[in-house]
Amino acid sequence: MERDRYVDFLRAWAIVLVVLGHWLITGLVRQPDGAITAPELLATVPWTQWLTLGFQIMPLFFFAGGCAAGGSWARARERGVTVAGWVGRRAVRLLLPTGVYSGLVLVAVAVCAALGVDPVTLALVGWALAMQFWFLPVYLLVSALTPALYALHPRWGGLAPAGTAGLALLVGVLDLAAGVPYVGALDYVLVWGVVYQLGLCLRDGLVGGGSRRVAVAMTVGGWSAFAALVGFGPFPVSLILVTGQDPSNTNPPSAAMLAWAVGQVGACLLVAPVMRRLLERERLWRAVRATGGVSMTLYLWHMVPVLVIAAAFYLTGLAPHPAFGSAAWWGWRGPWLLVLGVVLVGVVRLLVPLERRLASLELRLASHERRLPSPEPRPASPEPRPASPEAGGPRADAGPRRAWRLWAGLGLSVWALTYFAGHGFAYGGRFPVWGAAGLAVGTALVLTAGGGGTGVRGRTAPGRAQGGALEEAA
Repeated sequence: MERDRYVDFLRAWAIVLVVLGHWLITGLVRQPDGAITAPELLATVPWTQWLTLGFQIMPLFFFAGGCAAGGSWARARERGVTVAGWVGRRAVRLLLPTGVYSGLVLVAVAVCAALGVDPVTLALVGWALAMQFWFLPVYLLVSALTPALYALHPRWGGLAPAGTAGLALLVGVLDLAAGVPYVGALDYVLVWGVVYQLGLCLRDGLVGGGSRRVAVAMTVGGWSAFAALVGFGPFPVSLILVTGQDPSNTNPPSAAMLAWAVGQVGACLLVAPVMRRLLERERLWRAVRATGGVSMTLYLWHMVPVLVIAAAFYLTGLAPHPAFGSAAWWGWRGPWLLVLGVVLVGVVRLLVPLERRLASLELRLASHERRLPSPEPRPASPEPRPASPEAGGPRADAGPRRAWRLWAGLGLSVWALTYFAGHGFAYGGRFPVWGAAGLAVGTALVLTAGGGGTGVRGRTAPGRAQGGALEEAA
């Protein structure tokens, strides 16, 4: 199947807007005693909550990710890759760069704590460096569910995401109206799972075809429902968490967030024909490919430039000090974004050797799949014999014996990333011993489960290139 450039564009566009959105709402203030604070813009200047309608773009990442994952899983099934093998390979793509980033940050936190850095400052920095982590455990979970979700589509088609949406709304009612404890957490998987399933539908041609009626219905219906839920219902307009808002549209994802996401996907389907024509231009396509190639780096490291600028200009008193949220403050947002962009380019360039090492490691983890020989044809036997390990074939029990590592590692990693997303890397100004241990052990278990190598069942289709695997969405 030919690569859909529009899906790659959506993924790259989502990452760019996430970075710009985080930078835009992050404002630093130098206090008279020299301390640096970061007031919450959405809470301090309430009208800015409307800006989140443009910058809450993560539905598109789940949408594009679902489409890419559907194609990846379909190709993997043709090669005889097991569920555990495919899920492990996808998990490695997320956990390798995330583990390296987290490890470096945690080392810095440990050093700062040992040197007696102010706990309040350390907690603020630790929170800023983990504010984007909410996405990672959710995406790991929906990726692990891809084979099951994909199996629903041949029979149920578009009813599959509709059914998931119904479950999400039921969970929301139980959470808000009935007050059932902890049930709301299910909507992290259900709400974002709906958008992910719409991506699977796009891959299978169930949405986004020649007819525009479905896209129009999704756009009008989704955004009209959002307006009603915000205007007449209990939900706020902000699509990003605001301290003190209850209920929130993101913690957990609400019915309003679901409605907005459906409308956003519909709008993307409407403009898809125009965008696909534009993406035939090689200059634009090269920019998309370049951004997509460093998307995980941009996502993980984009708050580091904020700390660099804080140290270089705010701690030294060189930065201008207009009143927070004033017209002059907004006037300085342009230079602020520009300087951060320049610093981020430098950070990405410094990370190129590390990225190459990680890519090489991932390929080595996956190389076992490529080395599996295709068995020689032989006469049919009434009782098929298992492949002999001495002959180079896969052991029949290799996958099951290692699969427990994958699922245990995924569970630990999801827990640790969820902890960091909610508490930061230095909650209370202290080193997060249990969170660090959970992520380290979880990642190690996933890596030793074999990445994607142990998950091949039977013979590998000859002539299937693996070099493009790193270009697929994480």
